[in-house]
Amino acid sequence: MENANEIKAKFIVKAANHPTDPEVDEILSKKGVTILPDVYANSRGVTISNFKWVQGFMWDKEKVNNELRMYMTNRFKDVKEMCRTHNCDMCMGAFTLGVNRVTRATVLRG
Repeated sequence: MENANEIKAKFIVKAANHPTDPEVDEILSKKGVTILPDVYANSRGVTISNFKWVQGFMWDKEKVNNELRMYMTNRFKDVKEMCRTHNCDMCMGAFTLGVNRVTRATVLRG
């Protein structure tokens, strides 16, 4: 937190699991820094694993990359929409979206 005010980046990608404190996120957000949350940034590998499992390893590399690009782009838009709806940063938007989806799936399962 000591050096949060010295950060000059316009974008930060959280590549580790929760690498900054909420206080630092708030300082950076107030400075206009866009922070891509760890749950989004790290989801690529899990998504590809799901593609392979669901498709039985039948897609070639180009198909996997095209599907991944489309999926990640759509999820980014979903997170941004959640942020607009709830007036929150991307980290909170991603977590809120995730919790909402798990809740919906739980209700639908009964």
